[in-house]
Amino acid sequence: MNNLLKGKKGIIFGALDKKSIAWKVAEKCKDQGAIFILTNAPIALRMGQINKLAEKCNSKVIPADVTSISDLDNLFRESIKSLGGKLDFILHSVGMSPNLRKKKEYGDLNYEWFQKTLDVSAISFHKIMQLAEKNNVLNKWSSILALSYIAAQRTFPFYSDMAEAKSLLESITRSYGYRLGKLNKTRVNTISQSPTITTAGSGIKGFDSFFNFAEKMSPLGNASAEECANYCVFLFSDLSKKITMQNLFHDGGFSNTGISEEIMDELNS
Repeated sequence: MNNLLKGKKGIIFGALDKKSIAWKVAEKCKDQGAIFILTNAPIALRMGQINKLAEKCNSKVIPADVTSISDLDNLFRESIKSLGGKLDFILHSVGMSPNLRKKKEYGDLNYEWFQKTLDVSAISFHKIMQLAEKNNVLNKWSSILALSYIAAQRTFPFYSDMAEAKSLLESITRSYGYRLGKLNKTRVNTISQSPTITTAGSGIKGFDSFFNFAEKMSPLGNASAEECANYCVFLFSDLSKKITMQNLFHDGGFSNTGISEEIMDELNS
């Protein structure tokens, strides 16, 4: 189907480079007729290639630290002005753990860094929605998405405090999904995506093993960043108007597979 998002306006958080899921989402949203603002933290903007994406998508880039109330206030104010109206969709594709980056063991976490992990990766989602509500920037039947991972439900070695962040992210989704649904029919969901080869994902210790294991466990194989972007477009579109407060597994069946023949064969070899 074409033009699923025709006339819709949004904000996409977290596009860094061509490997980013948010980058793919922006390209797909553009293809489907949406207009949107791209945003990321100032340091990420310097490190990444977001201006190339903005040029391709005919979008404006507005820097914002996702943990900063004043930055988010400014982002919403400038976005509404630039887009010429209220928002129909928001993507939160943001996650960061200093403990993971610096390879701290789970039993030796730096708690200041732990707080930073929670603030950037989860509490920021609450801040975005709270400020969107207070600034009255959401259209009726708008759609808000965040990207999660199955480590919110199951333990994966080396995922460290990001697991707690994803659990909190999914809880905020349910709580704010109820609130915004009652207020103006806005829906709020998370997508629990397969391990995906992105700049952020590849920085996790043992990522290649995660990725290969999930590929062999999933009857359909891992979902790619591009396939995730297609799913985001569907969830931003009017085809998904009654889906809210959900954590939606987009993982080729991994989440419901106990063990696969491929893994059994490896264990028996």
